[in-house]
Amino acid sequence: MKSLRSRLALLLVGAILGVVMIAALVAILVLEHPDRDNFSRVFAEEVRIVASVLRSDPTAAEQLGIEVGPEPLRSGAVVVRSSRGIGETLADAGLDIPVQVVDDRHTGARQLAFEFAPGRWAYLPYLGMPPRRWPVFLAYMAAVALGAVAVSMFTANKMTRPLRILDQAVTTIGPDGLPAHIPEDGPAEVRATASALNRLTSQVRTAVESRMRLVAAAGHDLRTPMTRMRLRAEFLPDDERGTWLKDLAELDRIADSAIRLVREEVDPNAAEETEIISMVDEIASELREIGRNVEFEPDPEEAMYVLARPLALKRALRNLIENAAVHGEIARIAVSRSGNTGLLEIRDEGPGIPEELINRAFEPFFRVDPGRRQLKPGAGLGMAIAKEIVDQIGGLILIANRPGGGLSQRIELPLLSASG
Repeated sequence: MKSLRSRLALLLVGAILGVVMIAALVAILVLEHPDRDNFSRVFAEEVRIVASVLRSDPTAAEQLGIEVGPEPLRSGAVVVRSSRGIGETLADAGLDIPVQVVDDRHTGARQLAFEFAPGRWAYLPYLGMPPRRWPVFLAYMAAVALGAVAVSMFTANKMTRPLRILDQAVTTIGPDGLPAHIPEDGPAEVRATASALNRLTSQVRTAVESRMRLVAAAGHDLRTPMTRMRLRAEFLPDDERGTWLKDLAELDRIADSAIRLVREEVDPNAAEETEIISMVDEIASELREIGRNVEFEPDPEEAMYVLARPLALKRALRNLIENAAVHGEIARIAVSRSGNTGLLEIRDEGPGIPEELINRAFEPFFRVDPGRRQLKPGAGLGMAIAKEIVDQIGGLILIANRPGGGLSQRIELPLLSASG
């Protein structure tokens, strides 16, 4: 009962049932209903008069059409019971007249029998008190309750639909960080909510694309002045030339990484079936050729396939493995399978990342120690690019400091159900 829809439905059910029960109570109190005391007094008076007439003139029964017979006895479908209300009323008047109610369940007839002389009983038509129809009333209230629940749930669903649209928008956020298009149908309020979310999504997408184009343009435009500066640096003294060329090389890496990040965002290449283990083995071989310390022993009988853009996925895995080899001295790679998930773990023996900064590791241009960035190559975009690519194929990257020292990078990739 924590959701707004449940609370609203419960409120409506309580309100409807409360109104119906109050109306029923008022009807019971206000509308006419039988007075049992007067009812008993009327029939008691009738019994007294008829008994008095028959005692004074026994032949009057035939003249008045009153049935006379012996004492009623219970037998088969005939039920005999004492009429306490009429008997007590006669007793209060000082008359000792036995009174019985006789029901014939076969014919449905009901008679009031009373003894007017020893051994002689008179039988009068008797309607009896109207029955209390509690089962009918309870069935009516049950029908009202079910109707109230149905109406309340329908109303609550309609009223909270705009809120569910917001939840749907959040749950349908894609790899680009934007929700999917929401159909603009239904009541006016729902259409307005969907239209507002779609406009917001369109505006955010436009703003993101504009900024990505700005980053790409800045990266491209930087290359021209850097080329001129590199040419001018060749004419500097030897003791200054190395420093200038080193700074220019870092600027070139930053510009190139920024362009790559934008390219991954807008890469139109379609995803295809890609084998992971052979790709990791190829990356490890390429890095060893350029002097990186990488350890990986692939299983020739194992194959794991994922739906991804091969060049983008290779770039992501290469960035993570090279990051471990450069900053952690060595990259040890292990590949395994857990159900429909492919697991890649990259361990190194470097200093790791301080715990207070580990959550920022995937931020663009993030450096653990900016003051010593010249000691290791890179622009601080490798892990950001890798995370962007892995997120786009529904994967996950987790990093953590190892208890014995170094960093552990765990990559989880959704595998295709039918591999090979």
